Amino acid sequence: MSDIHGKKKALGRGLSALLDSAETENSGREFSGEYLTEFAGSIPISQIDPNPFQPRSHFDEHDLRDLSDSIREHGIIQPLTIRKTGHNRYQLISGERRLKASLLAGMEQVPAYIRLANDEQMLEMALVENIQREDLNPLEIAISFQRLLEECRIRQEELSQKVGKDRSTVANYIRLLKLPSEVQVAVRDNLVTMGHARAIINVPDEQSQLVILKKILERKLSVRQVEEMVRNLGNPKVKAQRRNGLPEKYEKARSLLHERLLSKIELRLNRKGAGAIIIEFKSAEDLDRIISKFDS
Repeated sequence: MSDIHGKKKALGRGLSALLDSAETENSGREFSGEYLTEFAGSIPISQIDPNPFQPRSHFDEHDLRDLSDSIREHGIIQPLTIRKTGHNRYQLISGERRLKASLLAGMEQVPAYIRLANDEQMLEMALVENIQREDLNPLEIAISFQRLLEECRIRQEELSQKVGKDRSTVANYIRLLKLPSEVQVAVRDNLVTMGHARAIINVPDEQSQLVILKKILERKLSVRQVEEMVRNLGNPKVKAQRRNGLPEKYEKARSLLHERLLSKIELRLNRKGAGAIIIEFKSAEDLDRIISKFDS
């Protein structure tokens, strides 16, 4: 009973008293499971440590410079959110992009809200806020979802409610983490889209997934083309008919050109029968050699 009264008394001291102490660990849970938040004015940037739970791994330099210019002219419109970790020490909860841009702008202080939260609550807040507000790529979103499920012990149904997405969407993102690392890197670097990745997921073996990834990058295939390619992988008639992705008669033609020109030949063919023949050459002299073959 006295313990309960003690907590009420601590809460009654107000945020200013708490900020003068080093009491922060588990503070969010101690105060009836609610977060205590108050605008704290300007905080020296030198006293703010980075967020160890930050899900975003890449910040566009051009966008940071644009934001930096805006902050230099207008200041920070939306304060950062931080938590107290010790005497005159704080840890960033959200607003890392604004913090980085402020440093570029040469600012020494930033406006901030102080929020009391334990590590688990902080991770949850950082992940949910980033998912909702930041332009994360699909892989970063998938990693954030997975961390919420595993580290915050949130059920998938609860997660879908927190981030405002249905359960199937959440499940599709998490499935990205089962893809080979090469595919995950391509998603992270925006070389392939979420749609491409979802199509590749349906391929049962990793080697075939990597072959399809290579074709997407080389031929700039659309999501629809990849989906059709994946469907055809399970079609025995298509398997027998095609070699290197070509009907047999066109594969023979490609081989004949290769033997005649002694160069790598690529033959592209679409569903309507149109396409292109690409002849590779290594130098101007090699090109002259190939041209001479047509004169003979």
